[in-house]
Parts: sequence; structure tokens; C-alpha cells
Amino acid sequence: MKHRLPDGLEMYYEYYPLPNTDKPTLVFLNGLTQSTIAWAFFLNTFKLTHPILLLDLIFQGQSDKKGDFRSFEQHAADVKHLADSLGLVSCVPVGISYGGAVAQRFLVEYNDYCDAGVILSSFAHKTVYFDALGYSWKRALQVGGYSLMLDVMLPAVLAPTYFENPLIPIEQMKQMRVGLNEDQEAIIKLMRATETSSDYRPKLAKVKQKVLVVQGEYDLLTTPAMGKAIADALPNSDFKVLPHKGHTLNLEAIGETIALLQGFLR
Repeated sequence: MKHRLPDGLEMYYEYYPLPNTDKPTLVFLNGLTQSTIAWAFFLNTFKLTHPILLLDLIFQGQSDKKGDFRSFEQHAADVKHLADSLGLVSCVPVGISYGGAVAQRFLVEYNDYCDAGVILSSFAHKTVYFDALGYSWKRALQVGGYSLMLDVMLPAVLAPTYFENPLIPIEQMKQMRVGLNEDQEAIIKLMRATETSSDYRPKLAKVKQKVLVVQGEYDLLTTPAMGKAIADALPNSDFKVLPHKGHTLNLEAIGETIALLQGFLR
């Protein structure tokens, strides 16, 4: 389905209601160049217990790629506009990496609308090494397109153990991702949200609800220390580190992440 935003751009989404329940809707927010496909295993599990909303942010997946750069705050406003159009009354934003940064803004800006929150492999502040990795990805994209960007990016976002025993073979994963990320300018627009973001930790003090923060032990991009900084900035958080896992938890730690979410939601 497509939802038209106030500026005329259309956002792709999939909504899976659960009749006769008062449970909040789980709103899954993608990583930088992910799409709704990244949450397939989570959908199959949680659609039995909660309403589910999957979506591609503007510049991602099947959503519009045109338009101006959007900040994380503007992405959060887009998500709220879609949720309102569907008549949702409460939600739990579940965001990974880039989507985790959007989830943080959603929790702050629309706090009364949230029952809780889940932030996976994300950041509230940036380090010099984090910025260096982002710069290398952008340069690879500009020089060799998304295929080269993936070659540079994957060793930083997947744990060594994934390469040794991949759920999806690396080359197959690349082929699946390239088709949805052929628009180089759209990815650069997404990257600008990170580049222009400032330290968000002070604003997290406004979040009243319980928030689960999860990081992978071998995450080079958003390290466990960066995740701990998010948890420490939140008044009511539960911080978990998954051993031997990297950054892309919705791919390389599916069972463990689902189990953490189930326990948290209970």
C-alpha cells in the first residue's frame, strides 16, 4: 500500500491488524538501506500477538525517492502521519540503526502515543570512528555505486561469525539489496540525516516509557558503548548486549532478538 504525505510524496507500508485486541501496534523501522523485507521473520512471529506496521521511510525501498533531504525528526513525523491515517491509537516503535534514530525522535516527539520503545543497534551521538565509516560508505557509493558500497559496508555491519555461517549467502544478499537501492541520490539523502544530526542524548530524558536497547557485541558501527549511552540517557531502560553478534541484528540474530522482544513486550 502507499500513503500520501502532506508534501505529496508516497510512503510504502504494510499493515497487519489484529482484531479484538487492545495491544499496541508494533511499528518496525528499517536500517539505512533496508526495506520491509528485513522484518519478514519478525512479522511471522509477532502478527499472531500484535498489530504490525511495516514501512519504508521516504528514500527507502518502495517509497518515493524524490524530494528534499529529510531529518530524523521529519521521518518521525511521516510515520506519525501514516499511523494517524490508519487510526492507530498506540504503538511501540521498533527501530534498527537508522530506524533506531527515527524511533528515538518518535519516542520524544510523540511520547503520549507510545506504550514503550525498542532501539536496536543504533546511536544517539556520533564518534569519530562512526563518522569515518559513514564517509567511506558514501565515497564508495559515489565512486562505484551501491554494489561497491555494500562491499565496503558489510564487513562493518556483520559479525565475523556471520561470514563463516551465513543465513543468507553474502552474494545473494548483495543481489537482493542492490535491486532496491539503485537510486544513488536517495541513499545520499538518507545519509544526510545522520551527517546533520547532533547529540540527541539530552532529549531522551523526556521519554517516560520503558525502552529496550539492544546492541551486538561485535558491532563496529554502533558499538555497545554507544548503545549503553542511549540506555543511560533514558529514564527507564533495559540494556542488552548479544554475544558474538554484529550490527544487523534483524538478520544475524533473528532468534535472539525475537526472544528479547517477546520477553520485553510481556
